[in-house]
Amino acid sequence: MHPVDSLPARRRRRFPFTGTLRGRITLVATAVTAACLLGLAVLGGRSLESLLLDSLDEDLANTVEPAARVVRAGELPAERPGLTVRVLDIAGNPVDGRGDRPLTAAAVRQLKAGLPVQTAGNPPVRWRGTVATAPDGSQRLVVAGAGLVGFTAALAGGANGLLLAAVVAAVVAGVVVWVAVGAALRPVGRMRRAVRRLAESERLPVPRTGDELQALARDFNHLLDRQEQAADRLRRFTGDAAHELRSPVASIRVQAEVAVANPDPDTAQEVLGDVLAESERLSALLDGLLALARSDAGELPPATPVELVTEARAAVGRLPADGPVVKVNAASPEVWAQANHAEVELVLDNLLRNAVRYARAQVVVSVLTARSVARVVVDDDGPGVAPEHRQRVFDRFYRVADDRARDSGGAGLGLALVAELVRRRGGRVAVGESPEGGARFQVAWRAMEAE
Repeated sequence: MHPVDSLPARRRRRFPFTGTLRGRITLVATAVTAACLLGLAVLGGRSLESLLLDSLDEDLANTVEPAARVVRAGELPAERPGLTVRVLDIAGNPVDGRGDRPLTAAAVRQLKAGLPVQTAGNPPVRWRGTVATAPDGSQRLVVAGAGLVGFTAALAGGANGLLLAAVVAAVVAGVVVWVAVGAALRPVGRMRRAVRRLAESERLPVPRTGDELQALARDFNHLLDRQEQAADRLRRFTGDAAHELRSPVASIRVQAEVAVANPDPDTAQEVLGDVLAESERLSALLDGLLALARSDAGELPPATPVELVTEARAAVGRLPADGPVVKVNAASPEVWAQANHAEVELVLDNLLRNAVRYARAQVVVSVLTARSVARVVVDDDGPGVAPEHRQRVFDRFYRVADDRARDSGGAGLGLALVAELVRRRGGRVAVGESPEGGARFQVAWRAMEAE
C-alpha cells in the first residue's frame, strides 16, 4: 500500500475520539470553550494586576494628602506603619533629614505631575506624591511609598487560579456537550436502526416533534418513494423492452426456419422481405431504447438556436410520398427555439410519423411563436385520442390500440421519446382534439434569438 493511502487509517487509529460526529462536536466545542476561557483568564490576570495597583495607589493618595497638610502647617509628617513618607524639595533632594534621596530625577518629574511611580528594588516600591507650599513660601514635594511585598506572588496565585478554573470549566463544558450531543443524536440512532429494519414498501415513522428530525424522516421517506418509483419504472421498462424485442426476434427466427426448411427461390424472396421488415422494426425499436437510455443517463447536448419552420418542412420531406397530404403553416418566416438540432429532428419525425399513421387524408403542421414560447402543433383527421388515454399516451410502450399500433409498426416509444426530449429542455408536450376531429399534438420550447 502506498504511504499516502494508509495515512487516513493511521489517523483514525491515533484519534478514535474524532471518528464520530458526537466526538467531533465535543472536541470542537471543548476547544472553543477552552480558548475563550483561557483568554478570559489572561485578561483577568492583567485586570487583577491593575486592580491591585489601583487599590494601592488610592491608599498612598490617602496618605499623601494629610501629610501635605502637615507640611503646609510647617511641620514634618509622622511615619506610618508599612509606609514611607518623605518630604523633598522641588529638585527631589530630602529636606526631612530621614535618609538619602529615594527617587531619580525622572521619577520626581512624574510625581510632581501627579502620576504614580514604581522603583526597582527588593521589594519594588510604589510611590505617589503631591506638591505643597511651606509657611516660608518654599515648594515641597511630599511623597508616600509602599513596598510591594508579596505582590508578585499574589498576582501569580490569582492568575494560576483563573487558569485552573478555565481548564476545569472547559472540561465540564466538554462533558456537558458530550452528554447533550449524545441525547440529541439518540433519536438519529433510533432512526438508523429503523432504516436497517425497513422492509420493501415500508416507510420511516415520522416523529411529531416539529424539528429537523421530522424533516429528515419526511425527506428520507420521499427519497424512498422516488427510489421505489424509479425501480418500478425500470422493472416495467425492462419487461416491456424484453417483450417488444422478443416479437421481432421470434418473427425473424421463424422466417429463417421457413426459408431453411423450404429452399424455394420464390419463398425465399418473400421470407427475405419479411425478415427485412422485421429487422427495420427491430432497428427502430433499438434506436428508441438507446435514445431513452441516453436521456435517462442525463446526457444533454448544449442548446443552440433551431429554426423550426425549416425543420418542419424538412421533416415533411422525409415522409413517404404515398401517404396523406401534409401541409406546413407558419406564423412567421422564421421561428427559433432553444433546443438541439438532432432532438428537434427526432421530435418532428416521431410526431409526423404518428400523425401520418392514423390520418385519413390530411395532416397540418403549424409553427407558432408567442412571447417566449415557440410551438409546433400537429393536427390530423384520424380517430384521435380518447380523453381517458391522454394522460398516458406519452408513457413508454403505451398503446391506445395495441393490435393496430403493432400492425402499423409502432412500439409505443415514439411519443415517450418526444415527451422526454422536450421536457429535458424545459418545454411542454400535450395532446388534445384537433379541429379536423382527430388528434392534436403540441410541443413547446423556449423561444430563442438566432445566432
